[in-house]
Amino acid sequence: MSADDGGRFADYGPPRRVDGGLRARSTRGAIGVSWWSRRFLEVLESFALGTRLTRGRSYARAGQVLSLDVAPGVVTAVVQGSRAKPYQVSVALPPFPARLWARIEGKLADQAFFSARLLAGDLPAELEELFIAAEAPLFPAAISDLDQRCSCPDVAVPCKHLAATFYLLAEAFDADPFTLLHWRGRSRADLLARLRHLRADAHASTTTQARDGESTAGAGFPADRGGTASPHPTGHNGHSDALATGPVDTGRDGGGWPGHHEADVPAAGAARALADLSVTPLAEAVDRFWLPPVPLPDRPPSLTAHPDLLLRQLGAPAPAIGGPGLVERLRPAYRQLGEE
Repeated sequence: MSADDGGRFADYGPPRRVDGGLRARSTRGAIGVSWWSRRFLEVLESFALGTRLTRGRSYARAGQVLSLDVAPGVVTAVVQGSRAKPYQVSVALPPFPARLWARIEGKLADQAFFSARLLAGDLPAELEELFIAAEAPLFPAAISDLDQRCSCPDVAVPCKHLAATFYLLAEAFDADPFTLLHWRGRSRADLLARLRHLRADAHASTTTQARDGESTAGAGFPADRGGTASPHPTGHNGHSDALATGPVDTGRDGGGWPGHHEADVPAAGAARALADLSVTPLAEAVDRFWLPPVPLPDRPPSLTAHPDLLLRQLGAPAPAIGGPGLVERLRPAYRQLGEE
């Protein structure tokens, strides 16, 4: 960071009042309600930035952020501080290249679970696993992954103006989860259009295969006496997804992208519970068709945090209740409770 004029940081007082700024919807407690916004803030809050985060939340709730814009690879904001001229803030995170996005879209289209949830406007928690399997983590692994800049004179990174931007950005993720994917390089419109195209191609390919199979059977080749020409048995005990109409042709050359190593994408939704089951003909399982063949798995946890994370984020307690030493006395208790 660099100061835009002379003077010491300590010379500047409270922030100037703002009319019409962007205010955080949360008025107290934690900011961010969805698993994806909390996952994003987890990186920031895990670094025990203390009072800077407290002041950043206050800025976000007071409406000190004048504007916030999210573009592929960079978030920009204008934050009103104590000076007459607002501060210019930017948070950069390299977007995924087009070739990598094409591969991820193919993986998303391969499983109807992802297509259905995304087309419904939701980001399933399993999406994070898919990105990790593709060696393209959706969230920054450390705060150092972000290129943070602010025109204020504070040398701390992040300063309270950057922290306020983080919190408003998390609420933007809550309001529209596709904002996160847009920051990583793919807009909602482009992603959903691509998924619809891939799913339509897969459906057309499967329909053609089924018709070819019927023609082959009619020409004197053996056919299933039950009349099942499709290679995808229906029903839970056949464990095929009714929407998963077969492999999706993503137009990829199989070469991946620089530095990538092929990895299996974990199954999601019902496919995760049914993946290891053998195929059972429908006629042999009709009496238990509507019963789940195995217990459904638990949803993956949406947030992992150290037991003493809250203590690390709070400022020093007042002397009347024990001062800084109180935190050190409480920390072992928090850790012990977290292990039980």
